[in-house]
Amino acid sequence: MQAERRLAVMQPYFFPYIGYFQLMAKVDRFVIFDDVNFINKGWINRNRINIGGTAHMVTIPLQQASQNRLISEIEVDSSSNWREKMLRSIEQSYARAPQFSHVFPLVDAIIRHGASNLADYLCHGLTTLRDHLRIATEILPTSRRYANADLKGQERIIDICLKEDASVYVNAIGGKELYCRATFADRGLDLKFLEPVLPPYACGRLAYVPGLSIIDVLMWNEPSLVDHMLHSATLT
Repeated sequence: MQAERRLAVMQPYFFPYIGYFQLMAKVDRFVIFDDVNFINKGWINRNRINIGGTAHMVTIPLQQASQNRLISEIEVDSSSNWREKMLRSIEQSYARAPQFSHVFPLVDAIIRHGASNLADYLCHGLTTLRDHLRIATEILPTSRRYANADLKGQERIIDICLKEDASVYVNAIGGKELYCRATFADRGLDLKFLEPVLPPYACGRLAYVPGLSIIDVLMWNEPSLVDHMLHSATLT
């Protein structure tokens, strides 16, 4: 009997929350969905950190970003010193966090990465974080490889699954209304959804804010606790 082969497809995000990595850890292959339209004010080029007990946005400035352009067509803005400003903000916010000395060099390496293309920049960050979190999942760095942008919605996802010889497609719980289990089953695929688990944790004297960037989780928690969080999500 052939072993179950799980696959997920997700847009690339900037230092996403731990639920993103819980999804990554549940599959064998993780496809970076980079030839879909950019979403303004989404999580592609920004995320939230804890500053003084409240959520504060950190954002990658972009050149000519538009919801009419694909993620893979957009360039990172290289005309300002935004990297230095962002790193200073993160350093000032987490300097007293117990894991700061171990985590800040990782954050620094990701933010300073020199790729000008947004998709490449984000893929580097996700791959670096995957390795740091010791997730064994293979990242497939671009959905352009499938040459199926003419397909829409779940038909495109099903096509990617079939081309990768997957038997199970795992989606974030937010997409439950978008996909039909029967349609996947008709193509020999089992459709499952990830229920993320976001346990609260101590943040020194700061108030805990749920759903922040993985930066916050890594700064405040020992690696063993992060690993426990990472593998605590369930599939439905």
